[in-house]
Amino acid sequence: MIPQEFSQPDLLQPSQSGPDEWTLIIEPSSHWWDLQLEELWRYRDLLWMFVKRDFVSVYKQTVLGPIWFFIQPLLTTLVFTIIFSGVAKISTDGQPPLLFYLAGTIPWNYFATCLNKTSTTFVSNAAIFGKVYFPRLIVPLSVVVSNLIQFVIQFVLFAGVFVWYFTTGSSVSPNWSAILLLTPALLVLMAALGSGTGIIVSSLTTKYRDMTFLVAFGIQLAMYGTPVIYPMSAIPDRWRWLIGLNPMSAPIEAFRAAFLGGPIP
Repeated sequence: MIPQEFSQPDLLQPSQSGPDEWTLIIEPSSHWWDLQLEELWRYRDLLWMFVKRDFVSVYKQTVLGPIWFFIQPLLTTLVFTIIFSGVAKISTDGQPPLLFYLAGTIPWNYFATCLNKTSTTFVSNAAIFGKVYFPRLIVPLSVVVSNLIQFVIQFVLFAGVFVWYFTTGSSVSPNWSAILLLTPALLVLMAALGSGTGIIVSSLTTKYRDMTFLVAFGIQLAMYGTPVIYPMSAIPDRWRWLIGLNPMSAPIEAFRAAFLGGPIP
C-alpha cells in the first residue's frame, strides 16, 4: 500500500480557477480593421528580434557580408545600362542611364522583397506558430522593417550617385519639396502593397505550395510590366493605360520624378 502522503494527486480533478485568473485571452478578430496595434506594441521586443534575425541571417556566412546590399543593385543597374540603354537604345527621357535605372531598381527591390518574403509567412514559421502565441502580424511587419533597413543602405548608394551627377552639371532637376514630403509616403505605400499582397498569398501557400514558385516567377515578369527599365513616356498611348493599372507604376515614376525631374503622377 502506498502511504497517503506519497500517493499520486488526482490529475483529472477539474481546476476551480475562474476565467478571471487568466493573464491572456485570445479572441478572433471582430472585423477586418481589428489590427490590435496595442498588442503589437507590447510585443515590440519580439519584433526587434525578428528584424535582427531576418537582417543578419541573409549574409551571415558570406565573405562580403552587408556589402552585397551595394553590389546587387549596382550590378543590376550596370547590366540594365549596357543592355537596355547601350544595345536596345531604350529612352531614359534624357536622364543619365545609370541614375535612371538605379532610381527604378531600388524601390522595386524593396517592394519585390517584401512581397516575396511575406508570401511564405505561414510556411516558413509554421513551427513557431504552433508552439507559442504572439501577434501573427509581427512576422510580416518584421519583414517590412528589415527590408526597410536594406532600402536605406541601398538609398545611400543612390544618393552618392545622385550627388555626383548633380554636382557635375548633368540634366538632373530634383524637386526638393517632393523629396521631403513624397518619399516617406511612397515607402509606406510600397510596404503596404508588398506586405498586403504577400499576406494574401501566404494564406494560399499553406494549401497550394505551387504559389511559392508562381510568386517568385511572377515578380520577375512583373518588373517588365513596371516602368523600371523604361519611362512611361516610352509606352505608346494605346498601351499606357495597361501599364498604369500596375499599382507599382505610379510609385516608381513618382520616386524617379522627385529626384530626377519631370511630372509627378
